[in-house]
Amino acid sequence: MQVTEENATDSRSAELLRRKEDARQGPDPAGTEKQHAKGKLTARERIELLLDEGTFHEIEPLRRHRATGFGLEAKRPYTDGVITGWGTVYGRKIFVYAHDFRIFGGALGEAHAEKIHKLMDLAAASGAALVSLNDGAGARIQEGVTALAGYGGIFRRNARNSGVIPQISVMLGPSAGGAAYSPALTDFVFMVRSTSQMFVTGPDVVQAVTGEQVTHDALGGADVHAATSGVAHFVHDDEESCLEDVRFLLSLLPANNRELPPHYPATDPADRRTPALQDLVPAGANRAYDVRDVIQELADDGEFLEVHAAWAPNIVCVLARLDGHVTGFVANQPQSLAGALDIHAAEKAARFVQMCDSFSIPIVTLVDVPGFLPGVDQEHNGIIRHGAKLLYAYCNATVPRVSVVLRKAYGGAYIVMDSRSVGADLAYAWPSNEIAVMGAEGAANVIFRREIAQSSDPDSTRARLIKEYKQELMHPYYGAERGLVDDVIDPVETREILIKSLAMLRTKNADLPMRKHGNPPL
Repeated sequence: MQVTEENATDSRSAELLRRKEDARQGPDPAGTEKQHAKGKLTARERIELLLDEGTFHEIEPLRRHRATGFGLEAKRPYTDGVITGWGTVYGRKIFVYAHDFRIFGGALGEAHAEKIHKLMDLAAASGAALVSLNDGAGARIQEGVTALAGYGGIFRRNARNSGVIPQISVMLGPSAGGAAYSPALTDFVFMVRSTSQMFVTGPDVVQAVTGEQVTHDALGGADVHAATSGVAHFVHDDEESCLEDVRFLLSLLPANNRELPPHYPATDPADRRTPALQDLVPAGANRAYDVRDVIQELADDGEFLEVHAAWAPNIVCVLARLDGHVTGFVANQPQSLAGALDIHAAEKAARFVQMCDSFSIPIVTLVDVPGFLPGVDQEHNGIIRHGAKLLYAYCNATVPRVSVVLRKAYGGAYIVMDSRSVGADLAYAWPSNEIAVMGAEGAANVIFRREIAQSSDPDSTRARLIKEYKQELMHPYYGAERGLVDDVIDPVETREILIKSLAMLRTKNADLPMRKHGNPPL
């Protein structure tokens, strides 16, 4: 039969469709069944859940590796184990790549890495967020040093894109060795219990080197990284709820550092009063309460997203909206360690402040802090250096910053929690506030030590002097009289005042000195 030009075109079209269908289907059905048996979705199923329906546009679906030896030349599947492309989330463009564990265990080789490099460059050039769906066994051993170089290219782009576009890592399977470092360089890390783990050296290596026996989850599972190491910002029980929260987080972030976070018209009145706040915070300085209840009263419709909820619980960091505008809240948590700052709390808050500043998210700081946590281990492990991280982050931040002293604010911790002296644009305080170098009892014992010791009734004398110290130096208006507090406000009016203050500051312009970059106390 004569082959016409039309027949040849049809044949080429059919071949293209066949190849693309092979790429879309991936390995044989047995590989998909194994993935599902582990309680895990396939890479394409994950992308479908993340993106708005029908918006995914794949790039390089026909890419194959070109490695030889060790049996690789006989197995050259399309995509080379990673699916890359772009789509939308709530109508806004994002870029995404997903490891396909069914192909080489999601391990990274040269072609695999080059696809990710290209996608990262496109995300940076387009000014859109990048989400990685991680489920891979690390570097592809058969490809040797080229696989390691591929990771290096990813790390370099993570660092260059930091603070330029939001980078979100979603851990949906194992991530070992070099594969764990890219997530650590991104802005947010999500993990799923039971199925995702992260570690530099796995249980077998740990046992061989140290003799310790440990499971994969106990070494690097989701709860370990959420509560102990602080590597994971969010933890979920299943992939569906995890990816839904990724979508919610993306709705709170700008596409890049040149844009403001997305604003939506608020259904919650800007002048809504908050009478519940009068009772939520106890008058007694030593009584605990949940500061998240305060944030819930202030936020639009009581809705917020808490970051690092399980790690360093003595400080709370959340993203919420005030009058439809995204706002970061940093708050001491009296329910844990009485709200004192320690090493982990300082690092957690510093990281959050830097993220907000990178992406033009204003910061509200709610202060109720008795000081830094005392202890030999805190001093020896560098509370000075870690506390300085938070101080540096606030001093370096140029976004609108408003602080509110809810109750007590003592010593250096008061300064660090975005006081006026380190650059807060506006500082407010409730009538219950106590701002001082230290608590009245400790101050009286230092200042009046001799008088108390020489008294015929030390207890009575101490009580009288503590009362005098409070009346003279710790009354609610002491800071306001000296210009360190802009106003003492009624708790009922807090939400309205914050919204008006941030609206005024929205056009704030605060340039930093010309420099290559600072040298923070890392």
